Amino acid sequence: MSKNLEISLLLDFYGDMLTDKQREVIEYYYNEDLSLSEIADNQGITRQGVRDSIKRAEFQLLDMEERLGLARRFREMRDGLERIGSAAEQIKEYNEHYIYSNELENNAKLILDISQKLCE
Repeated sequence: MSKNLEISLLLDFYGDMLTDKQREVIEYYYNEDLSLSEIADNQGITRQGVRDSIKRAEFQLLDMEERLGLARRFREMRDGLERIGSAAEQIKEYNEHYIYSNELENNAKLILDISQKLCE
């Protein structure tokens, strides 16, 4: 079972929709990097039980993402905000080098500030 950062991201979005036990096991595996054996010892279940629980949770997380698309939408918004910030920076530089408009400078700065805050 290869560890996947996508599952960690999906856990952030949909983790509350899993059972407490599933969420615990998948957090141990993906976020705390524990082995199946370590998790089994901590939870008092078999290694196979841990593996089954992780597989079920992964399936549920991927299914929720397929249906709702919240993580995909988040990535699209973050990427869009980064592109908006880059474009505002280019406008600001163009304004400084070719034509200077105080209004254009203030608007470019406002766009940069907002996009940076939203990307945090």
